[in-house]
Amino acid sequence: MTLSSIPLAASELQFGENVRRNSTLICAPAMADTVDQMLVLMRKAKEQGADLVEVRLDYLKNLNTSQDIEVLIKHSSVPTLFTFRPKWEGGRYAGDESKRLGALQRAMELGANYIDVELKAADDFFKLIEGRKCDRVKIIVSSHNYENTPSVEELGNLAARIQGSGADIVKIATTALDITDSARIFQVLAHCQVPMIGIAMGERGLMSRILSAKFGGFLTFGVLEAGAVSAPGQPTVKDLLDLYNFRQIGPDTKVHGVIGNPIGHSKSPHLYNAAFKHIGFNGIYLPLLVDNVADFLNTYSSPDFVGYSYTIPHKMAGLQCCDEVDPVAKGIGAISCMIRRPSDGKLIGYNVDYLGAIAAIEEGLRGLNGASPAAGSPLAGKLFVVMGAGGAGKALAFGGKEKGARVVVANRTFAKAQDLASRVGGQALPLAALRDFHPEEGMILVNTTSVGMKPNVDVSPIPKEALKHYSLVFDAIYTPKLTRLLRDAQESGGAVVYGTEMFINQAFVQFEKFTGLPAPKELIREVLTRNT
Repeated sequence: MTLSSIPLAASELQFGENVRRNSTLICAPAMADTVDQMLVLMRKAKEQGADLVEVRLDYLKNLNTSQDIEVLIKHSSVPTLFTFRPKWEGGRYAGDESKRLGALQRAMELGANYIDVELKAADDFFKLIEGRKCDRVKIIVSSHNYENTPSVEELGNLAARIQGSGADIVKIATTALDITDSARIFQVLAHCQVPMIGIAMGERGLMSRILSAKFGGFLTFGVLEAGAVSAPGQPTVKDLLDLYNFRQIGPDTKVHGVIGNPIGHSKSPHLYNAAFKHIGFNGIYLPLLVDNVADFLNTYSSPDFVGYSYTIPHKMAGLQCCDEVDPVAKGIGAISCMIRRPSDGKLIGYNVDYLGAIAAIEEGLRGLNGASPAAGSPLAGKLFVVMGAGGAGKALAFGGKEKGARVVVANRTFAKAQDLASRVGGQALPLAALRDFHPEEGMILVNTTSVGMKPNVDVSPIPKEALKHYSLVFDAIYTPKLTRLLRDAQESGGAVVYGTEMFINQAFVQFEKFTGLPAPKELIREVLTRNT
């Protein structure tokens, strides 16, 4: 199943900065041992901008049903959703079932706005209340699958069963084993005839939590503090509102993202979402943890999925999926940017990595020798050593060749180094050989491997003692900004160029390809500075 044929209702809310374009609520789970601690979390939920709070009764120790629930409802500054999750549905409660359902009934009687009842217990709960449901309370009947995400047909049948149980709101939470699993959730959300909460849990299901606003979800969950989750993969309320501009997502919002694996370190969402909001562009940019590029692109083939950045390890796989490839990217053998052409839906691939990196390296060299841009490239004739033969390595090797440098490619897999070196008329070395490689002084070193990237920040791809032979060192890694390699290079007397410079220069180019509009360069630089 793909997302190419989902009908989306026209938004009734007008687009504009700070104008809400969807009715999807943000619900903050409150999990604490005591009522007092729970009340503190409820106040935080209000302060952070959540629309309602989920009161997790199964976390409370020594629950006094009537007294505690009354206090929680009376003193809550936001609407309440009461959940008393049993262990058999992923919660903490292991006691008497009649007591559990009785507590939910009491919450309903005392004025809770929403009650969450598991599908397996729905019949017993509705028998217990005997039709005495208050009009003001809405009953969510939920199903949680902690193993996988079933087929669209199975999910549709499950939604129908939940609706038939007497639910006011359907909730289905599955587990995303692949990013394409979220598409099945979107299919059911878009076609459900009653209010529905649809979520694919886990890191690979993050987009289901954010794009629920695009596909009509009743609510999504956002935690008050990173890591304090009630289910796997929940973003923070702050990230939903400030990073992803959740209120401004609508049915016609264009979806962009960075495709990689791993992807949690990426700062790209910070840059592009801030820039989109700044110029009033109706788009969102997501971190996309992709295992198989072709599967992802085939699944999300809707015209609204319009543009992607590519990072490790998918730059070459991305090229294979393009309908057309820019000549430079074809020569490099990898892409860093993909656009879905509006006129025919074809996927066009570009490589913009080398533009930013080479420009930054040239600027660094000019700073060393005082040469002016009119004097030609300071890379001309230099020995240009590239560590890594993946997508970024190819981009830098071709960029160095284009500027007249003598290219050396060093890679852990020597055959890959040989292949790339032959394509740029250069020399190939095993990566370990760089320890003793110093045919001349004043060489240029470029790292395009992932060695030194968060969380492994204390490692470097080359011994420190070898760095004294290089006049300038560039590291494509930008998290952290000052890598172990760059720190060692500085201490060895060399000039350094940060990966952020490559990142920011190519961001300007990609932004303009995504939007067709000039990049707000000052804003993008400010955002990157704040986030590195």
